[in-house]
Amino acid sequence: MENNKKKKSGYFLAGLATGAFAILMLAAFIYLGFSVQRYMEALQERTQNDEVSTNDSGELIDDEMTAKLATLEAIIEKYYYQDDVSKEDLEIGIYRGLLDAVGDPYTVYYTPEEIQDLYEQTEGIYYGIGAYVALDETTNRTKILSPIPGTPAEEAGLRADDILYEVDGVDTYDMDINNVVSLIKGEEGTTVSLTIYREGEPDFLYVDVERRKVEAPTVEFEMLEDGMAYIQITEFDEVTVDQFAEALAEARASEMKGLIIDVRANPGGSLDAVVNICQMLLPKGMIVYTEDKYGSRSEYTCDGKREFDLPLVLLIDGNSASASEILAGAIQDYEIGTLVGTTTFGKGIVQQVVNLRDGSAVKITVSSYYTPSGRNIHGTGIEPDVEVIFDGERYYSEEAFDNQLDKAKEVLRDLIEKDK
Repeated sequence: MENNKKKKSGYFLAGLATGAFAILMLAAFIYLGFSVQRYMEALQERTQNDEVSTNDSGELIDDEMTAKLATLEAIIEKYYYQDDVSKEDLEIGIYRGLLDAVGDPYTVYYTPEEIQDLYEQTEGIYYGIGAYVALDETTNRTKILSPIPGTPAEEAGLRADDILYEVDGVDTYDMDINNVVSLIKGEEGTTVSLTIYREGEPDFLYVDVERRKVEAPTVEFEMLEDGMAYIQITEFDEVTVDQFAEALAEARASEMKGLIIDVRANPGGSLDAVVNICQMLLPKGMIVYTEDKYGSRSEYTCDGKREFDLPLVLLIDGNSASASEILAGAIQDYEIGTLVGTTTFGKGIVQQVVNLRDGSAVKITVSSYYTPSGRNIHGTGIEPDVEVIFDGERYYSEEAFDNQLDKAKEVLRDLIEKDK
């Protein structure tokens, strides 16, 4: 019974899965109004109306490049051994290649269908296998962060940090996560075949997973022993704010003496969502600020009216990214809680989605973000106050023991005792 309860607590850090829900996983979105869109549209109009001379303006696309692209297209049409390459395929390839050239894995092009999938996934309901995924920068492939409890991914025995090498025979190397997710999604009742690399296994694992309707909660709440409350946040979406507020209210109603917030394997999400959650916890002051390449700064602050007044522990790991790191950085800078686990992912940059006229879109990195004390953690992450390496062997055994959560309880008990 206790083991089942621990599993239900959802240690998505250790969890399994690979689904389609965490498309925003590594992206904290800042909505900059329509200024970027207006600029792009104005530039497009000026170019189409020949108001901009490509020969004099230094623009990338000039007559020479246009001629070269036409030559390459002709070579493909004449010599390529298969006939299944359409002009649309080539056009999309040009757009993807242009954005890929900046060398940023978070700056990508979306077709109209792909951007629609992205928006649908933020609603938390889709047809897939049920999992959170992220980019594994070591292999340049998609990896599993964690499962959604009760989903096909969990039932199939997938695990955190499983690397997706192939989806239905398609190699995922250097493929945008959104495209990988699109391959995984499908009609309810159909099956997707995954080729998995798992550390410690002598060979690839081949797993067939049935697709089902998945409704992904982003917050789970549980009262633990000794008056300790546990709230897990699996992703920061629009719905997360109300879900967290409800869980926090329920914890207070249950007369909690201290709180554990678990953002292990949380890939991030909406900047607005994490800012709203921080406003329920932090004292008056800075939450996070961003700066773009022009030095323009945007600040997000807290009025301190709802500052959390009980002992607090935040669980983090190497898959806690982006918005999760904003929360972790603020808690650590204000010293209002103790961080337990391992160093976070290290994503200190922000993306903006720019919708284009034809229904396609671009997600582009627009700025860096900084913690209240001025730290930019991109590439380095946030170190825990109490380091605890996750014991996967014990967790995946019949014992189902989560040593990081156990340490978080120990730390919180001490804080509660000191708070008396």
